[in-house]
Amino acid sequence: MRSVLIIIMESYDVKFKKRYGQNFLKDVNIVKKIVRIADINSKSLVIEVGPGGAIMTRELASVSDNVLAYEIDNELQSELEKRLEDCKNVSVLFQDFLQSDIISDISLFSYDYLYFVSNVPYYITTPIILKLINSGLSFTKIVVMVQKEVGERFATKCGCKEYGSISVLLQYFFNIKKEMSVSRSQFIPVPNVDSVVLSFVPRNNLVVARDVSFFEKLVRDSFQYKRKTIRNNLKNYNLDIVSKVLNDYGFDLNVRAEEIDVEIFVVLANALLEK
Repeated sequence: MRSVLIIIMESYDVKFKKRYGQNFLKDVNIVKKIVRIADINSKSLVIEVGPGGAIMTRELASVSDNVLAYEIDNELQSELEKRLEDCKNVSVLFQDFLQSDIISDISLFSYDYLYFVSNVPYYITTPIILKLINSGLSFTKIVVMVQKEVGERFATKCGCKEYGSISVLLQYFFNIKKEMSVSRSQFIPVPNVDSVVLSFVPRNNLVVARDVSFFEKLVRDSFQYKRKTIRNNLKNYNLDIVSKVLNDYGFDLNVRAEEIDVEIFVVLANALLEK
C-alpha cells in the first residue's frame, strides 16, 4: 500500500522585517528532514539562530535535551512564548548572536554533544559560521540552510569557478556536504533566492596548520585577484618556497588559486613559516 505524505504548512501572524532577513519556513516536512540530517544524539545541546516562528525550534526540542535559541527581534517574544509554551527544554535569548558570548551562554547547560542547527539569516551567514569556528567549541555537527549560491561556494571543490578563499577556509575545518535543496516557494515571505541545506562535520586533518591566522591570510592573498596567478598574488611572499611546494604537487607559479586544494595551502603556509 502506497504511503501518503501529509504536508503540514505553518502560518504566521507576525510582521516580517526585511532588515533581519526574516523568511520563515512553512513546510514542517522540510524541517523534519533537516533535523534528521542533524542526527542529534541524546544528552545534547542544540544552538539555533533566528528561531522566527519556532517551526524548527519545536522539532529540535523533540529530539534534544536542550535548545538554546538566539532571536534578535524582540517583537517576536510573545509569538515565540506562545508557540514554545509546551517546550520546557527551550531557552530563547533575545539578542544579537554575533554580539553574544557563546561560551558563557552555554555554560549554564549540561551536555555531552553540541550541535548548531539553523535556518540562518542569509545576510549574516558567513559571519555566523566564522563565529562558530572562532569560538573554539567542539561541535558534533553543524547543519544550516543557506542561500543556494553561498552554499555552492562553501561546499565546492578546487577546480570549480565557485571555489574561493571561503571554500578553503571552511573546508580546512569541516567536511561540508550539500544535503538537499529547498525552493524559495517554501518560505513566507517568498525570498528572491533558492536555498540549500549543508552539513558541516569537523575534520581530523592529516596536515595541521601551524598558525591558523597565517594560513587564513595566505589563502585570502592567494585569491585576492582571482584571474591572476599565484606568482602575482603572492609576490610579497618567498616565491622560491612557494614554487618548491607547488612543484611537489605538480604545479608551478603560473597556477591559479582556484586549482589548489586545501591540503596544499596548509603545506604551503607551514613551509613559509619555517623560513
